[in-house]
Amino acid sequence: EACPRITMTDSKYFTTTKKGEIFELKAELNSDKKEKKKEAVKKVIASMTVGKDVSALFPDVVNCMQTDNLELKKLVYLYLMNYAKSQPDMAIMAVNTFVKDCEDPNPLIRALAVRTMGCIRVDKITEYLCEPLRKCLKDEDPYVRKTAAVCVAKLHDINAQLVEDQGFLDTLKDLISDSNPMVVANAVAALSEIAESHPNSNLLDLNPQTINKLLTALNECTEWGQIFILDCLANYSPKDDREAQSICERVTPRLSHANSAVVLSAVKVLMKFMEMLSKDLDYYGTLLKKLAPPLVTLLSAEPELQYVALRNINLIVQKRPEILKHEMKVFFVKYNDPIYVKLEKLDIMIRLASQANIAQVLAELKEYATEVDVDFVRKAVRAIGRCAIKVEQSAERCVSTLLDLIQTKVNYVVQEAIVVIKDIFRKYPNKYESVIATLCENLDSLDEPEARAAMIWIVGEYAERIDNADELLESFLEGFHDESTQVQLQLLTAIVKLFLKKPTETQELVQQVLSLATQDSDNPDLRDRGYIYWRLLSTDPVAAKEVVLAEKPLISEETDLIEPTLLDELICHIGTLASVYHKPPSAFVEGSRGVQHKRLPPRSGSNESTESPDVTPSAAAQPTEQQPAVIPSQGDLLGDLLNLDLGPPVNVPPIPSSTVQMGAMDLLGGGLDSLMGDETEGLGGDLSGSPAIGAGYGTPAVMPTSLTAPLGGGLSDLFDLAGGMNMPSGSYVEPKTVWLPAAKAKGLEISGTFSRRMGHIYMDLSLMNKAMQVMTDFAIQFNRNSFGMAPAAPLQVNAPLAPNQTIEVSLPLNTVGPVMKMDPLTNLQVAVKNNIDVFYFSCLYPINMLFVEDGKMDRQIFLATWKDIPNENEVQFQIKDCHLNADAVTNKLQSNNIFTVAKRNVEGQDMLYQSLKLTNGIWVLAELRIQPGNPNYTLSLKCRVSEVSQHVFQAYEVILKN
Repeated sequence: EACPRITMTDSKYFTTTKKGEIFELKAELNSDKKEKKKEAVKKVIASMTVGKDVSALFPDVVNCMQTDNLELKKLVYLYLMNYAKSQPDMAIMAVNTFVKDCEDPNPLIRALAVRTMGCIRVDKITEYLCEPLRKCLKDEDPYVRKTAAVCVAKLHDINAQLVEDQGFLDTLKDLISDSNPMVVANAVAALSEIAESHPNSNLLDLNPQTINKLLTALNECTEWGQIFILDCLANYSPKDDREAQSICERVTPRLSHANSAVVLSAVKVLMKFMEMLSKDLDYYGTLLKKLAPPLVTLLSAEPELQYVALRNINLIVQKRPEILKHEMKVFFVKYNDPIYVKLEKLDIMIRLASQANIAQVLAELKEYATEVDVDFVRKAVRAIGRCAIKVEQSAERCVSTLLDLIQTKVNYVVQEAIVVIKDIFRKYPNKYESVIATLCENLDSLDEPEARAAMIWIVGEYAERIDNADELLESFLEGFHDESTQVQLQLLTAIVKLFLKKPTETQELVQQVLSLATQDSDNPDLRDRGYIYWRLLSTDPVAAKEVVLAEKPLISEETDLIEPTLLDELICHIGTLASVYHKPPSAFVEGSRGVQHKRLPPRSGSNESTESPDVTPSAAAQPTEQQPAVIPSQGDLLGDLLNLDLGPPVNVPPIPSSTVQMGAMDLLGGGLDSLMGDETEGLGGDLSGSPAIGAGYGTPAVMPTSLTAPLGGGLSDLFDLAGGMNMPSGSYVEPKTVWLPAAKAKGLEISGTFSRRMGHIYMDLSLMNKAMQVMTDFAIQFNRNSFGMAPAAPLQVNAPLAPNQTIEVSLPLNTVGPVMKMDPLTNLQVAVKNNIDVFYFSCLYPINMLFVEDGKMDRQIFLATWKDIPNENEVQFQIKDCHLNADAVTNKLQSNNIFTVAKRNVEGQDMLYQSLKLTNGIWVLAELRIQPGNPNYTLSLKCRVSEVSQHVFQAYEVILKN
């Protein structure tokens, strides 16, 4: 009933386009005749709807509010909502009418007034609306109360402080005990909405009494009310399995609801609480049986709903396959299903495949493989392979089915079959190799990279069983440079395997592929693999055999299962977008303020605590352990650094083709030089004459000190930035250390340190050229790191760097780069490029660079936060041999953004309470005990992210002792 219906006869209001229209409307709005007024307001709304500006009529329309006619009132309120924001001063005129309408005898008008008030987002007006809203929250009519409950959430969005001061939140909590179920549902919806934007507020203080009220209301609300209540129940943690069971019993009837959203919300609650039930309970079995029919019923809806249902079922089947294990038939594909439903059903069929139903499944899949839809056929052929890997007893039938499909000679079917047969070989070695001959017949028809790579792998892996393996592989070599990377890599490995199995007849072939991969290729992955094989083969063929022909681990059945912690989180989001995307909300909610990570309750019989972890609002930026999704492990690093795109391409003088380009120097630990040792023969002397390597070798690793002294001078020496002595004011700067020795970087030596000046972080670098050639075109890039450190500007090296010259550069940094947790936490991996090459090094930045200037906490907040952080997060350290009094300590720490919040003297010892804040919003609280005459201080640190504490302690030590 939000807006009046426009009937066919109303279309006349949209047709007038007279001149002087506004003037005429003004006259009509002020007419004495009610009908004329109503016509005029309709015309105004019609003009507003098509985008004309009728704000000039504001006072005249507002005058029409004084009416008993509900239709007219709704129209005027519509107008008001639209123009209140652009005409706030005028809108105040309407406030009196709101106040009056909130006391109108007709509950529909009272509710309409409250609803409109919530939609007027004008700060000036908001405070006038508090009194009317307070009355409506206690109105005797439930329709008005339920509207007022939603209004509180809208008001909270406009001005949260006002809502809290006026005590509306407490009134909302009282409404949870209201006698009318719709009021309860709206109160729950409003509180949930508010709680979402304030994750730590604990507004919905759920206890067994409130839960009981919610469950009572559940039976009598509208469907959307039921969804709000069910979603709220899903956030509750029952105290024991008895309570979990009684809630499940009262939620189960919702499974037979006609609205699929109610069904999915109920499934979510049951899936969550089942974690707490022991599997031996009779009730557990009953519940499993009850969950299947509603899920099956969802699949008879229209395709779009089916798709959402299938995505949710996919999660449920991964968590508890036993629920649907007897329902395989409903996932069989119908001829008229859209492709997105077909592919999703296929996925679930594989997940449910077992020894009991495999015969049915295979018959279905074989049928699908002859369909016309290419994507679907491909997925069906893959599915046959996945069945073979999942159900061992069926492997033989699957392989023969795949061979039948290969005989059809349909190109894309053959290619998919070869890809999955490769996996079957990996799972059951020495069982089905008799089919290799059939596969080899189809070599010429393969044109997709994945299929070609799979075939090459098979030929290389079973080279000793294939007489003409060398010819087959040679046929691929002819167009080596046109192949995709995965085929090139596979071909390189396969030929090396072949060489190790039949060394005499394939020597030429292996030399050919190694030279193609290393000298004629510009792909670093391929070059690296080529060099490693080349080294292995030329130094130690026995080791090469052990590495390349090692036993391969068997592949597991389900490679595409969702990682367990993510699956548990997604189960908590059943029925929401997260369950369709299969991603946690934090991955796609813009700004994700206050997106909380949900967890399933601990399993019955496990002794985890039921406390949910505190996730602060800036969780996305924090290097905490609870977020496997946000901060990937350090395993991805080498790949990341290799893909650094460092500025525009530079014109490098051509290097003779025999050279080995050492781009990936530091990525292999000691660089390729450690692989190479000192021997450079064995590759036909190719490497020894190479200028690219030679340049970096003869130089001693440790330079005479006179060379490393900064030669910069100039302004930086006034502040003694280079020397790194303590500046009279400002934060402590460590002396520069050598980060990249010249021997590792073809003559470029980089030393540096970090400083914080005027609230900005700088990386202060000295670049020294110890090579014989001029260096230009410098650029720098950082890898992802724990605190998102990244260059805030390009590396400014304006003049070319001549041999034996040093330049001092200050690079401004910011902390808005990509985040990934590093080990150690403050590790920073850097790539620097110049006209010679790209060089990699890593360094540690002192954590005090991240201490921000507004890190002083208010005393009361400090006290509350100290109590709120769990005691197990408190860590104690000893700072030894420090001879400063409390005031000197305070001043020294303050200039490094560690602020003293309070100071007390207890039994002769000074206690300093201090706070600091990191750039990503993590707070660290400290208590420093100083006993006069005792040079050892005790430092206690508390922080929600405990791994930060060790680094903060090191910062304290460095600052106080320098």
